[in-house]
Amino acid sequence: MIPKYFFLTKGVGKHKEQLQSFELALRSAGIHHCNIVNVSSIIPPGCKLISREKGLKMLSPGEITFVVLAKAATNEPHRLIAASIGVAIPSGKDNYGYLSEHHSYGQTDEVAGDYAEDLAATMLATTMGIPFDPETAWDERKQQFRASGLIIKTTNITQSATGDKKGLWTTAIAAAVFVPEKC
Repeated sequence: MIPKYFFLTKGVGKHKEQLQSFELALRSAGIHHCNIVNVSSIIPPGCKLISREKGLKMLSPGEITFVVLAKAATNEPHRLIAASIGVAIPSGKDNYGYLSEHHSYGQTDEVAGDYAEDLAATMLATTMGIPFDPETAWDERKQQFRASGLIIKTTNITQSATGDKKGLWTTAIAAAVFVPEKC
């Protein structure tokens, strides 16, 4: 079973129960009606990134759905949380790509997103033999990776949230959702 497509989604939920806050985050992301199975970080060769809207239409209630999931939760008032998925897509239909998941406290969307994107791109670059200095800034390495012609796209999806002021559980999720080819 090799998925042909994947899409990115995110959501936030708040509730007095931690599990219910997670369920509400899944609802916010639009994937609450799926039986979610967490998988690791490989984008199969030729697997295409599609829009969230198109991807959600391809899912059926109760379907076993493979996802790379980042999740952060807190019941601490005003605590900043973030969940992020980084994406690195190679050139060439015969090469596989990488997804990374990052869960953090105290990071903004931009910082968490750049970190997750950097993780995915670095994993892909090392498997493709692209030389780089890991100490250089992400923006510089991003340009170097793209200039190599071996990595054609990097991106991320990030959801941050601030812990509820009354101490309700707050859950942030970001997900890369794999979908099989359907007619």
